[in-house]
Amino acid sequence: MSKTYAGARLRRLRSDRRMSQAELARVLGISPSYLNQMEHDSRPLTVPVLLRLTETFGVDPGFFSERDTTRLVADLREALAGELAEARVSAADLAELAGRMPAFAQVILDLGRRNQVLSERLADATDGRGIAQGAPPRSPHEEIRDFFYRRQNYLHDTDLAAEQLAHEIGSRPGEVLRALSTRLAGRHGVHTGSETGDRLHHFDPTTRTLHLSNRLRPGQRAFRMATQLALLEYGPELDREAAEDFPADSPAHALARIGIANYFAAALILPYGSFHAAAEEARYDIERLTDRYGLGHETVCHRLSTLQRPRLRGVPFSFVRVDRAGNLSKRQSATGFHFSRAGGTCPLWNVYEAFAAPGRIHVQIAEMPDGQRYLWTARALTRHRGGWGEPGKTFAVGLGCEIRHASRLVYSDGLDLDNASAATPIGMGCRSCERTDCPQRAAPLLGTPLRIDQNSSTFVPYPVIP
Repeated sequence: MSKTYAGARLRRLRSDRRMSQAELARVLGISPSYLNQMEHDSRPLTVPVLLRLTETFGVDPGFFSERDTTRLVADLREALAGELAEARVSAADLAELAGRMPAFAQVILDLGRRNQVLSERLADATDGRGIAQGAPPRSPHEEIRDFFYRRQNYLHDTDLAAEQLAHEIGSRPGEVLRALSTRLAGRHGVHTGSETGDRLHHFDPTTRTLHLSNRLRPGQRAFRMATQLALLEYGPELDREAAEDFPADSPAHALARIGIANYFAAALILPYGSFHAAAEEARYDIERLTDRYGLGHETVCHRLSTLQRPRLRGVPFSFVRVDRAGNLSKRQSATGFHFSRAGGTCPLWNVYEAFAAPGRIHVQIAEMPDGQRYLWTARALTRHRGGWGEPGKTFAVGLGCEIRHASRLVYSDGLDLDNASAATPIGMGCRSCERTDCPQRAAPLLGTPLRIDQNSSTFVPYPVIP
């Protein structure tokens, strides 16, 4: 078994608890000098010490694992692509920074994001003359995806509040619509009506009427009712959480508020404790869960990706929604899986195979360039407005977990999880993927010199200098 060196994280944990080395050493039953050696990576964390840390502070053992740095290293690689290209830093430097000083690495990423925001504001003030060419501004929607991404798609206080409300109003499978209607009417004087236009829902604060489209299925009606209940009942809490990252008068703040309300709605319809138990019992069989709760495939997948409550964790999933062109409209992760910000996703990923057979769940064991393997499920979904000839929209929804959790899923049955050669090699996007010998590449790796020879050609589209 590999040794775990996590001195920086151990120091951070002690500092957050405002404890001296002597105090923590006493709690762990070791000498202060031994603790000092572990904090400076002279000694690895032992299993007994790790168990005492998890029991004492309620942190997951994965908090100290190097595996958690995968996503951080990938973010650093993209943020510092120019420095990598100029050889000012190396990939090994980034891995060491993420592993030994993750908090400092996160500060670098935050500074990069602030610099980008300032560049965008300068561009607005100067009609684009004050920003470098080729640096498109980030939209508020991208900022919201990062908001949830940084929190690993789990909002603890929001989840607890929604579960408490679900118990209070009696939100159970088959009774959700009644419970929501009763609460909206009794507490807020809100009644439902029909929405006859193109909108799926519309709330009129003057008449206290929530208009819902007749095209919505029962599960969709419940979700929009629950979202409206969150906005009415937990408005100050939504403002507070959104303000953690965004100014109160910004578009991103308004979108964050909606996103948190949507999270609350899913947690209200699918309360954490009961849904976690049902998911474990069904071995995360998505179709069984959709039948049980009367909700759509995407809603259930998204809720599964949020089951990260301390001491009652589900399988840590990554969740993604893409279209045929490779555009990521949703991406959330409770694992180290990294979604590229510097280009499209990998065409070898099974989320694209799903478009060939809509409605069927596709299963794939995929391996990332760092050797981490994942079990991915993907299904293509098509939605229509309801009228003949009207355009619809088609997405593929993917749900993936690290291979070490795969046996807990029904989709692993019959697969050879221990055979690394059975995995499909994928990457996080061609501009960031380190697989330089991949024949499917659509663009060269950032910062890598290419071998250009007019007298020869290769099957690999972008051969690199050895």
